[in-house]
This record gives sequence, C-alpha cells and structure tokens, in this order.
Amino acid sequence: MDVDNIECVSSSDGMEDEEIHSQMTHQFPSKPNNNNMGLTPATSVHELLECPVCTNSMYPPIHQCHNGHTLCSTCKTRVQNRCPTCRQELGDIRCLALEKVAESLELPCRYFSSGCPEIFPYYSKLKHEALCNFRPYNCPYAGSECSVTGDIPFVVTHLRDDHKVDMHTGYTFNHRYVKSNPREVENATWMLTVFHCFGKYFCLHFEAFQLGMAPVYMAFLRFMGDEADARNYSYSLEVGANGRKLTWEGTPRSIRDSHRKVRDSHDGLIIQRNMALFFSGGDRKELKLRVTGKIWKEQQNPEAGVCIPNLCS
Repeated sequence: MDVDNIECVSSSDGMEDEEIHSQMTHQFPSKPNNNNMGLTPATSVHELLECPVCTNSMYPPIHQCHNGHTLCSTCKTRVQNRCPTCRQELGDIRCLALEKVAESLELPCRYFSSGCPEIFPYYSKLKHEALCNFRPYNCPYAGSECSVTGDIPFVVTHLRDDHKVDMHTGYTFNHRYVKSNPREVENATWMLTVFHCFGKYFCLHFEAFQLGMAPVYMAFLRFMGDEADARNYSYSLEVGANGRKLTWEGTPRSIRDSHRKVRDSHDGLIIQRNMALFFSGGDRKELKLRVTGKIWKEQQNPEAGVCIPNLCS
C-alpha cells in the first residue's frame, strides 16, 4: 500500500478538519500476559486433567502410556505416538478412569476472575467458554494479524499506543479519503479510527478492496463490546458530491465478529469505483471521498413503547 497517497480527516461534533496521514504498522505486538484473565483455580484434579504438552484441558479420548502418563488426543499425533514424559510408546490405551472423574466434576468458567459467575460440568464448560461474554476481545486492528487480546480498556489503550490509531470523542464524524491513483487498489488499503461516545467505543473502518474485476470502497462501524449491547446503537453514513449522495443506516456489528466477516458480508456503505470517481470530480485522476456520519443510542419510550434516538453524549 502506498501510504503517502492516503489521507484521513476526521472531525467530531463540529470540530475543524484535522489533517491526518494514515500509517500502516508492520509490528506485531506480543500477546500480553493477562494473569487475571482466563485462569481457573489450581486444584490437584484440574492439574491431572491438564495435557502436559499443550497444557489445555483434556477431553475424551484421553490417552495414556503403559506407565500411566496421560495426554490429549490432539497431542498424541504431535509426539509421534511417544509419551512426552517417559518416551515409552503410547499405543491405543484410553485412560477411562480419568474420563470418569472428569464426568463428575463441576468447575467455574475460566473467565471467573473477569466476572463470569457460572459453574459447569467439565464436559460442557469448554462450549460455554467459547461464547462467554466475559472472554477477552481480539484486537480489531485490520492491518496486521495482531494476536493481542484483553478487555475493552486494555484493547483501546493497545490500539492507541501500539497501532497509533486516531482517537476521537463525539457521536459525529467527518472522514476524508484521498488517493492519487484510484486504479491501484489492494486489499491492504484501509483505515481505522476509534470514536468514544455514550461511554462506549466504536471502530470506524474505511477501505478499498477488489470485488470481481473492479475495486470498491467501503465504510462500516463496529461496536467495541458484545453483540447484545451493539443492538442498542445505530449509525448512519453519507458520501456524495455534484448533487448526488449515497446513504447507509444500520446497527454496528460487535468486534466479536471479525473485520473480514463484516467486510465480506457487505454490511456497510459500499461505493463503486465509477460512483467514487464521480463524487471526486469526475476527472478520474484522483480519488477524493468525504464520508460523514453519526452514532446514536436507541432509547425506549415507556409511553409509546418505541425506540427514539438519543444524540446526547
């Protein structure tokens, strides 16, 4: 991506446009050691059910060697059928006693220290943890395969400090995209801005990608929180010039949904190249798009029983 040809201007709630050049980082921050997230109490039984190779909890079939050392079925193939503890051949011995012990266990969710109060039978705990609302969030930065996870305040700080993402306060925005050669479009051409309003954080994505034989330009909003909370908000986007405009209104998707999933579902404002060039002045030499928008919170009207927009931040 030619970052010199991309420019973002974002204003919030009547603020003056501020020239900001988007930058793409190729750094891959290391995953934080969140010792307060995702750990269960260390008990002797729980340690017995921990695979010595991957350290994950073991689920049937649980394998053992002739000396009684155990490991999970996934790691059995990784160690070439040799016990990682004593190096003896594993064979096809199941540790049925340990599987029976696991059936009788009830354990807290691994995210109990983050606030989850649930306790589950051992074999259903894993399924819950994959969808637990208290599980950490993945970094929503789309410019690299960032492996950082954490709660929302941690992820926001990470985006600001490590990815140098622009942070703005307010429920309205004004986003400008400039590219000198609109025909040179790669999947890596993207931008991210974070907005804070109503006590929550939102990610505004704007990017170009190839759709069929021609590039398209897309803007969409993601909510930094769970899907149920995301449904309490709505947003609108508008782009236009020369007496024409395109508008989009929708509900922000949670960052639980990956950036690629939202983009590939086309759940946002999509601008075809010919229309984008028309909005840019029609000379087909430079792309100049201005996307404006606002975010509002839906409030329940107790008298009418309907939702009304709340624009007070």
